[in-house]
Amino acid sequence: MNKIFIIAVLAMTVISCKKDFIDLSPEDEIPVADFYKTEAQFRMALTAAYQPLRDLEDNDFYTGEMRSDNTHYQYYAVNRGTAYVMRENIADFVDDPTNNYSNNIYFHCFKGISRCNIILDRIDAGTVSDAAKADIVGQTKFLRAFNFFKLVRYFGGVPLFIHEVTNAEQAFLPRASVTEVYAQIVDDAKDAIAKLANPVFVSGKQSGVATRGAATMLLAEVYMEQKKYADAEALLNTLSGMGYDLLANYADVFSTTNKNSKESIFEVQYLEGLLGGQQSQFIYYFLPRTGNTTPITGQKYDNSTIGGWNTPTQDMIDAYETDDKRKDASIAVAEGTYNASNIFTITANKSIINYTPAAGKTGVPYIKKYLNPHTNPDNTNDDWPIYRYADALLLLAEAKNLQGKSAEALVPLNKVRTRAFGNATHNITTTDPAALTDIIAHERRVELAFENHRWHDLVRTGKAIDVMNAFGVKQKQLYNYLPANAYQVDKNRLLFPIPQAERELNVDLSQNDGYTF
Repeated sequence: MNKIFIIAVLAMTVISCKKDFIDLSPEDEIPVADFYKTEAQFRMALTAAYQPLRDLEDNDFYTGEMRSDNTHYQYYAVNRGTAYVMRENIADFVDDPTNNYSNNIYFHCFKGISRCNIILDRIDAGTVSDAAKADIVGQTKFLRAFNFFKLVRYFGGVPLFIHEVTNAEQAFLPRASVTEVYAQIVDDAKDAIAKLANPVFVSGKQSGVATRGAATMLLAEVYMEQKKYADAEALLNTLSGMGYDLLANYADVFSTTNKNSKESIFEVQYLEGLLGGQQSQFIYYFLPRTGNTTPITGQKYDNSTIGGWNTPTQDMIDAYETDDKRKDASIAVAEGTYNASNIFTITANKSIINYTPAAGKTGVPYIKKYLNPHTNPDNTNDDWPIYRYADALLLLAEAKNLQGKSAEALVPLNKVRTRAFGNATHNITTTDPAALTDIIAHERRVELAFENHRWHDLVRTGKAIDVMNAFGVKQKQLYNYLPANAYQVDKNRLLFPIPQAERELNVDLSQNDGYTF
């Protein structure tokens, strides 16, 4: 498939659109020509630009957590279908350009970018007050920057779409350089910071939309990627003045009663209910495959077709220090037995602390962070955390340490650790920069576990190849189903491949090194 084919299809579509077909549009729909006029319409379009974030987070744990040493998968020997194998391949570093699950990241990000571009290109012609326009543009530029940041970290340079695509030729751009993509991200994030207001807390809660705090955190993380540590530090220092702070108890951060709390800088919004498409279901993905989830979720549901993913590794479990409250808040154990078809019968829900399986039982760890009471099976109210104040504090500690301000780095680092242990007895005192670098990296791992930070942190700090190859050796000793070529991690595997389907449409797209098809 090529450009000429696409143009021909579009041409035939236009020719075949006679007036009688056009007149069939439902009378209660707003024609496109009459939309993008008022503030209310642009707010609706902005809501649509947020929506792809849900689709993104339904896939991002495969690439952000299972690609790392934090989680693995529960091998399903009786079903070797493509949908299972593709997800396993991401974790095992044997994925290719046809992998639907890494490709979904690419497509969902560009869906969000496309919706942002429409708003930005059309809002000047609308009837919108200056204040409302600034807010809408600020949120939109944050979303576009966030999506491009996700893309450049996973795929490297990508086509730099910054305007609405209105014809076939505009749809086929070559890859921009990584430098060019980052320049666009920085420009968008800076404009978002300038246009957005600080978060507003009403009874300790925010609305959930992007604020100046979200754009500030995004740009600070971009600067950390670019090793602009002083710039990152300056931004991160402003967040406390916006009203952000840690909640008193780590487990409370993930309770659905505390969505959009003072610790939340930005989270993807989900809504439990029967409206369709707004609910989350993470806990059902993360439990072992079972015919009845009742002992864990309180709701009877057969998750055998969707469960078994993002299972905490023993390496992750062992990473927690003694007395760290985050371990029990983050991980629990489903206890039970497997049948001949690898389906698990859950008989008990157990704490991970000092866990020993009961006689004749198997314990399967699962991510507890996303377990909250809900009314309907496979229909939960859990948001997905993108940026938390704890993340900002640890980035601040890292930025200070890497500038030689190791003593100063202890303040934000120990603020996080004091909460984690309930007191200051486990606070860090060393100011050796090398030792502190490793301590902060470890702290980010356990504090942000299962929030899709681990893989990005490993790549950003230059540790991914060594850590994942060593981890792969341990994995192969544990699991005989892993292929010989699994966990052969080199610099090429630090990026995912550009989707093959996209390259077949656009011959100007080059592939990342190390991937052929």
